[in-house]
Amino acid sequence: MLPFINLPFEYAASLTGASVDELKLLFSLLLSYPLAGLLKRIPDAKPYQKNLFIIFVSLFYLIGLFDLWAGIRTILISSAGAYIIAKHVDGPFMPWIGFVFLMGHMSISHIYRQFANAPDKVDITGAQMVLVMKLTGFCWNVYDGRLKQDDLADFQKERAILELPSLLDFAGFVLFFPSLFAGPSFDFVDYRRWIETTMFELPRGADPKTGPRTRGQRKIPRSGTPATIKAVIGLFWILLFLKFSNWYNTDFVVSDTYMTYNLLRRIWILEMLGFSTRMKYYGVWYLTEGACILSGLGYKGIDPKTGQHRWNRLENVNPWGIETAQNSRAYLENWNKNTNNWLRNYMYLRVTLKGKKPGFRASLATFITSAFWHGFYPGYYLSFLLAAFLQTVAKNFRRHVRPFFLTPDGQRPTQYKIYYDILSYLVTQSAFCFATAPFVLLTLPSSLLVWSRVYFYTVLGTAASMAFFASPAKPWLIKRLDARNKVAKQWQKEGQQQQQQQQRQALPPGQQKADNPPMGPGLPSDPGKELDDAVKEIREEVEARRKKGVSVSMPTGKDMKAAVEDKLGRKL
Repeated sequence: MLPFINLPFEYAASLTGASVDELKLLFSLLLSYPLAGLLKRIPDAKPYQKNLFIIFVSLFYLIGLFDLWAGIRTILISSAGAYIIAKHVDGPFMPWIGFVFLMGHMSISHIYRQFANAPDKVDITGAQMVLVMKLTGFCWNVYDGRLKQDDLADFQKERAILELPSLLDFAGFVLFFPSLFAGPSFDFVDYRRWIETTMFELPRGADPKTGPRTRGQRKIPRSGTPATIKAVIGLFWILLFLKFSNWYNTDFVVSDTYMTYNLLRRIWILEMLGFSTRMKYYGVWYLTEGACILSGLGYKGIDPKTGQHRWNRLENVNPWGIETAQNSRAYLENWNKNTNNWLRNYMYLRVTLKGKKPGFRASLATFITSAFWHGFYPGYYLSFLLAAFLQTVAKNFRRHVRPFFLTPDGQRPTQYKIYYDILSYLVTQSAFCFATAPFVLLTLPSSLLVWSRVYFYTVLGTAASMAFFASPAKPWLIKRLDARNKVAKQWQKEGQQQQQQQQRQALPPGQQKADNPPMGPGLPSDPGKELDDAVKEIREEVEARRKKGVSVSMPTGKDMKAAVEDKLGRKL
């Protein structure tokens, strides 16, 4: 550690109440912005200089700022082990050997941190968690590069590593300083495209004027504005966290004061505990993403719909998507996105046999892996195990209950859909505030105590839902839905027949039975289509007047003929 570097942080800690290490972590996140700006200005033709700059800055963070000499050793063991395994181990078990080695090595850090029980101290565990995602993905990408391309999915082809990188490129990938301590994680192919600047090339045939704005000969686009926006929003979330955490914290929900409130108030406090905890993650992830954007690594090309440049390659969280989620899928997909991508691409899909669809076992294995990745506190396993069951229950409701609130074709909502949406939102948010409480409380006694204080409502609701869909009720729902769709199809068929009958009535008597009436002078080449369009327009006008409260019926017979003639502007 550099001499006297702690002095300003100790003074700031005495004023704010935050720990010295927490302030130094925030300082490192903010310092990454000007350093990322310098990194981007290193000539594109000298990628080795970029790698050396990245390594130097990360060493400064680890040693000069946090004195983590042991952390250097930890990173060296994990990264060297993964590189050796990827290079020298062949066959289908190579990525699994790398996975076991990396997760096993990380578990040592988790156990050490758990016994140290110093949550305010920054150690190497957070950086190692990010590193495990990068290196396990690296092993899978190397393995995919050795397979026949025809056997790979599109994602595997895109991420496959056909040739092992140089040690310098690999070290730069491992120690990328904007995401060193808190992510976001990314695959090596993204790093390689960034450092070689191929990430910023326009697709073939694209107009060069639509390309990103750059300075001079530099290929990396100008990214100061989107990076600044991320930094401002991140600081805003952190300030909110500092305020809300004084009101809603773990000490409060395990205290006797918590039980003086009624049940609904206790559930609300539990929701606010989860929200205030999420604020901290929102703030940190926004700050790290902004630094990655400033370096250029967050660039994701041009949106084909809007033509705007996208900077969301490494987006890790969508607060609005989480706080307004109406189902478990939306909730989980918007939280810790890069970790979710890692779990899906390198666990969920990898444990599923080829040609099979992932099921409950794949979901359970993924949630257990996620809990193991986070550490060994019992609270993690309670949260992720319950989340696996919540996701299964949510799928059943979406497949077998939600369709009743949509039109039979599933394209439009019914008038009752709004009530389903409101109820889904309330259930999703209340269920996940309960499920994630142990993730915050960590210990088994505290988790069970808080759960008992709200009467295990999510556990009981999940068990009842699982029993419901395992009972004859599920086939009954399917039968009712099929019957509903069958009736709707019959109505649709009768409506089509009625429309055809009305079209025939609109024709002159001599042509009503003719399938293909002869073409006469002045008639269009397709009179049937013209008549259909006229009848359709009349029907739309009638429906529009009905919506305005006007009592009107669809014309028939001579009235329909007169209306059609009026639309066509000629006699039939």
